[in-house]
Amino acid sequence: MPASPSTARALNDRLALRLLQQQGPLTAGQLKQLTGLSRPTVADLVDRLTAAGLITVVGESGEQRRGPNARLYGIVAGRAHLAALDVRTEGVLVLVSDLLGRVLAEASAPIGGDTGTGPAVEQAVAAVERAVKEGGADRLHTVGIGAPGLIDPATGDLRDSAGLPAWHRSLVAALQDRLPGAGVTVENETNLAALAEQREGAARDRDTFVLLWLGHGVGAAVVLDGVLRRGASGGTGEIGFLPVPGTSALPSATDCDGGFHSLAGAAAVVSLAAECGLPAPGTADGPVDGEADGPADGEAGGEGDGPGVVRAVRGTADEPEAARVVRGAVARGSAADERFLRALADRIAVGAASVVAVLDPGCVVLGGEVGRAGGAVLAGLVGERLRRMSPLATEVRASGLGGTAVLRGALLTARERAQDELFGAPER
Repeated sequence: MPASPSTARALNDRLALRLLQQQGPLTAGQLKQLTGLSRPTVADLVDRLTAAGLITVVGESGEQRRGPNARLYGIVAGRAHLAALDVRTEGVLVLVSDLLGRVLAEASAPIGGDTGTGPAVEQAVAAVERAVKEGGADRLHTVGIGAPGLIDPATGDLRDSAGLPAWHRSLVAALQDRLPGAGVTVENETNLAALAEQREGAARDRDTFVLLWLGHGVGAAVVLDGVLRRGASGGTGEIGFLPVPGTSALPSATDCDGGFHSLAGAAAVVSLAAECGLPAPGTADGPVDGEADGPADGEAGGEGDGPGVVRAVRGTADEPEAARVVRGAVARGSAADERFLRALADRIAVGAASVVAVLDPGCVVLGGEVGRAGGAVLAGLVGERLRRMSPLATEVRASGLGGTAVLRGALLTARERAQDELFGAPER
């Protein structure tokens, strides 16, 4: 059935807004060319969107002929303000942006492990409020949160997880209380990192891939045919519990010791380094911050980073010891370092091969603090080992977003939710 006039107008408006979002300011003539709509229809939608406060004239195209077609129209970036949070066991990182994703302010709040739930939540919320004030925002429209742990697919709430601070689960309610009118969403940190890698990082050319998270713990995010897969209980990618050879026991329903976590988690990486005779971080022979190529945790990445990437919220001094060990081994490149990196790659490949055998993603991205510290060197070694273990062709890549992937993913999620609400949700 043909669309009603009101439905057709809504579809046309949404199409124009998406084009302005993706390509930046456009003239009415360019909108006509890109949408295929008639000149009167484009003029009508431009008037509607301007009156609604969604777009405005931001300049002229440089054409000699003056008039409406020479005006450049762009989305009103200040129509809504967003916040993104990267919630860690040791604190929270925050950024505030406009509707176009341009970062306006950043903040961080270190939170000690012995801090009570109430004070910890207060410190985290205060960091958000500080960033909002510094960014010049009157209020927030949407807040996106990335946190470790399982997200209940039915409620969207962070579920109880052993080993994670209690203040994590209390933070969402506190933000909703202190930021009236703001929509607050929470997502697993690894899933958000994968979304960011898909849009702006190492997997931009891939509709199907797996992000292998290597940090304090291990995890994975699965993107199939362009869609992030969460599973029936939200537990897709909990590969720390994956039974693997090379461990002394089997994992249980409440403890991942004996699973892949025991091979590739931070403690296991540090232990492996000691077995290989590597110096501890911070010793005379240990790594110096910034020795290894590529962005350090919390630094801006390369040209692939999106606009307004976090610049210096966390540096290598705050990395897990395992990441500093790996970074130092890559930088030095001694025989012992190479032996350690190859042994670590063998361990990582065991988990990666299991994922590849089930999903055949064609691409595995190494993220998390340890994955980023290893960079292209570790990715190359894992890829080499994986080719010997699996008949399925699989490219292994290093993260392309440095330490900003979770924040970028949280911001992208918040931005899409806000734009869906303001522009009209896309058809499913």
